Amino acid sequence: MMGRMIILVEGADDSAVVFHLLTRHGLPLADRGRLSPGQIVIEDGRGVDHILESLPTRLKALSNEQPSPRIGLVLDADRDLPRRWDAIRNRLVDFGYGAVPNLPEAQGTVLQQDDLPILGIWLMPDNRLSGELEDFVQLLVPATDTLWPRAEQVVQDIPLAERLFPAHDRMKAMMHTWLAWQHEPGRPMGQAITKRFLDPDAPSA
Repeated sequence: MMGRMIILVEGADDSAVVFHLLTRHGLPLADRGRLSPGQIVIEDGRGVDHILESLPTRLKALSNEQPSPRIGLVLDADRDLPRRWDAIRNRLVDFGYGAVPNLPEAQGTVLQQDDLPILGIWLMPDNRLSGELEDFVQLLVPATDTLWPRAEQVVQDIPLAERLFPAHDRMKAMMHTWLAWQHEPGRPMGQAITKRFLDPDAPSA
């Protein structure tokens, strides 16, 4: 029997993207909170700060549980991947994980240690670059798409004095501009996967 499986994400958009990707790839998801053995629960952790603050308490509650539970953290690297990783790593080392790498593994970091939950960590977009959910989702735009370069150009052409969004949200502006131009304008990112505006079979997915 598999232990409990939980994926913690930062918010509703992250939850929807993860849900639609896992559904597309046939992973077993819990149905409206009714958890059966071997099913995955995607949980909105209400922001990265809350996730990191509550992580030791959550890990302590799950420690020594058998079969060993599995926790996935899917978080944004934001503007400084090493800093975000250090914030995660320091908490895990303090809790008792002994082999946490100094930088995240390119394919996702997985930690296994006796009497502790199995822990997997993915930093958006790809465990190597700083960025966030939209930077990952941009990697799912089909290579043949002709609207994405136009969305980039449209956002780039906004005079600096008229840009109401912060510079670090440029990718968000481009992504939501591009989504507004699809067959069903304005669909959120998760639904754009189901609608195949985004490619759930792209290598990054």
